[in-house]
Amino acid sequence: MKAIFVTGGKQYYVSEKDVIYVEKLDAEPGSEVVFDEVLFVDGKSGNPTVKNAKVICKVEKHGKQKKIIVFKYHPKKKYRKKQGHRQPYTKLVVEKIEK
Repeated sequence: MKAIFVTGGKQYYVSEKDVIYVEKLDAEPGSEVVFDEVLFVDGKSGNPTVKNAKVICKVEKHGKQKKIIVFKYHPKKKYRKKQGHRQPYTKLVVEKIEK
């Protein structure tokens, strides 16, 4: 069974037993998270969401991605700015998709 759901302003296309990385959620590792904003389930799409559809996921862990470097400069103006950033994420395992 396949589904598309929304979290963190992004859409994720998943099936059962998939492992996905999403924007950091406020949930403890080992707990369950239910997403009810489902846009598509097995060929059935909603307007804008499918009623009574849920994607149930288990929180596996929280972490931070690799560091990216943001470097800004203005040529000929002696302006240099170097900044690093590590985006936090939550690792989820899709347990069940309900219609």
